Amino acid sequence: MSGSSRETLFLGTILTMDESRPRAEAVLVREGRIVAVGDEGDIRSQASADVAVVSLGERVLLPGFIEAHGHPTDTAAVFSELIADIRPVTIATAEGVHEALRAGVAAHPEGAYFNGWDGLLQKGLTDPTLAELDELGGGAPVVILHNSGHVVYFNTAAAKAAGIDKNSPDPVGSHWEKDAAGELTGKGFEVGCVFAIAESVLVAAQKELPQLLHTYLSSLNAVGITTVSDMSWSEAKRPALDAARAAGLTARIRLYEMSAPGAHASVPLDNGDDLVSQVGVKTWADGSPWVGNIQLSFPYLDTPATRSIGIPSGSHGSSNYTREQMDSVVEQYFPQGWQLACHAHGDLAIDMVLDAWEAMLERHPRVDHRLRLEHVGTMSATQFERAKTLGVTVSMLMDHVYYWGEVLVDDLFGAEHGAPWTNARAALDAGLRVSFHNDGTVTPAEPLRNMTVAMTRTTRSGHRYPGVDGVTIEEALRAQTIDAAWQLFSDDIIGSIEAGKYADFVVLSADPHTVEPQDVAGLDVVATYLAGELVHGGL
Repeated sequence: MSGSSRETLFLGTILTMDESRPRAEAVLVREGRIVAVGDEGDIRSQASADVAVVSLGERVLLPGFIEAHGHPTDTAAVFSELIADIRPVTIATAEGVHEALRAGVAAHPEGAYFNGWDGLLQKGLTDPTLAELDELGGGAPVVILHNSGHVVYFNTAAAKAAGIDKNSPDPVGSHWEKDAAGELTGKGFEVGCVFAIAESVLVAAQKELPQLLHTYLSSLNAVGITTVSDMSWSEAKRPALDAARAAGLTARIRLYEMSAPGAHASVPLDNGDDLVSQVGVKTWADGSPWVGNIQLSFPYLDTPATRSIGIPSGSHGSSNYTREQMDSVVEQYFPQGWQLACHAHGDLAIDMVLDAWEAMLERHPRVDHRLRLEHVGTMSATQFERAKTLGVTVSMLMDHVYYWGEVLVDDLFGAEHGAPWTNARAALDAGLRVSFHNDGTVTPAEPLRNMTVAMTRTTRSGHRYPGVDGVTIEEALRAQTIDAAWQLFSDDIIGSIEAGKYADFVVLSADPHTVEPQDVAGLDVVATYLAGELVHGGL
C-alpha cells in the first residue's frame, strides 16, 4: 500500500450508506479511521492546518465494496501459473478449450491442471472420459476443474498420484462417480473430491501464496473491493495466509471454515482482528445447476444441453447431505456460537436447510445469529418469507442471470423456473438483508455489474425474461456495502461512512444514482482506499 497523510479531508459528493445521513459533502480521516462526516464548513473546522485535501470533483466517494462470498486463498492459487485458465469468460468455444488442453499438457509434461470447463457455455463440450484424459496425458496426470467448482475430471495417473482408486471412500458430502462395474469414471462431485484430486497443485500454490494473494487482492481493489470473505477456508492454509499478511494485505478477509464430520472450529470464537478473522463455518447442502446436482422439486428439461452434460431425463438432482447429516453438522458448530453459512441452490435443498435450522434454533435459541444461505438460485417468495421469520439472510450470485440466463431458461429449467433465478426482488420484498457476490473464480469480480444485473435482470446477450422485477439502485448499493458488512458481522467497522469506522472507500467516476441502471456496470473505479491508504488508482 502506498503511504498517505495521517489526516485526509475528502470533499465532494459522498454516499455514506448511513440511513441517518445518506449524503455528505466532507469526510475527515485520521490514522485510517473516519473522524467526522458532514457539511464541508463543519468538517473543515475540525481538520488540522496540514490536512491533505482530496477534491472529488464530479466523482463520488462510497464505502468500499464487499465481496460477501469469495474464495481468495483458493482463487489466488487457481489463477497461478500452475493451473491453466479455460473458463468461458476466457475461452468461448469448445475448439478453444481443446486447443488449450493440448497446449497445457505439452507445456507441463509432468502433469497438467486446468480450471473452468463449462459445457453449457462452451457449446460442443461433453464431459471428458477417463480414457480420453488418459490419452491426452500420455501417462502424466491431467486434472480439469469444472467452472462451478463442484466437479473435477481426472485421468488414471492423477488418481494414482492422489492415492485414489475404486475402493477409496467418498469424502463426506462428495462422491466419486463409478460405472456399472464399480470402476472410477474419472469424475468426482463436490469439494471433497476436488481437494483430494487437486491437493498437490494447491499445496504447491500455497508456497507462493504471499505474492499470489497480493496479485489477486489487487485485482479486487481495482474493482473497488476492500473486504472479501473466504468461503472455503481451511486452517491448514494459516501459515501461508500469515506469510501473505506479513507481506501486506490490501483487503480485509473474513474466513469461513469448511465443515467436516465430527470436527469443531479450529480457532476460538474470539479470534483475529479487524483485518483478518474467522466469523463462520461453511457447508454445501447441494451442488451446481450446471452439473445436475442441485436438489429440486421439479425436473431438469430433456434437451441437447442436458444430455451433453450427462443429466438423466427427468432428473430432480440430488443433495450432498441427508437431513440427519445436516443436523449433525449444525450441532458441531452452532451451539459453540458460530455463524453458519450453507450453499443451497435447489428448492428442496433450501427446505431441508431451513427445516434443520428451525429445529436447531428451537434447541439453541440465539437472537442475532445471521444464518446465511448462499446462492439460492431457485428460492421462492414463500421460502424467502420463511427465512425472514427465522432470521436467515441470503447472498446471491447475480451474474448467473447475466452469463447463464438463456441456459437457465432454454436448456435447463424452462421459463417458469429459470426466469426467476436468483430473485433478489422477492428476497427484499420479504424483508431480508441481502448481499451480491461473484464466488471466486466462477465469474469475474464485478460489483458494479452485479448491481446492474440486479436492477435490470438482463443477460449478456441483452435478453430480459419477464416476470421478475429488478431492485432499486439504493438496494443494490446496500447489497455491496453495508448489508454485506452486516452479513460478515463487520458492520460495526466497515460498510458505511460513519465516524469511528475504517476509511475503506471506493471512488467512482459518477454517482450511480445519476446514470441509467444499465450504465452502472460501466462506471470507472477511479480509486480504492483501505484504512485511508490508497490501494488502487488515484485522484
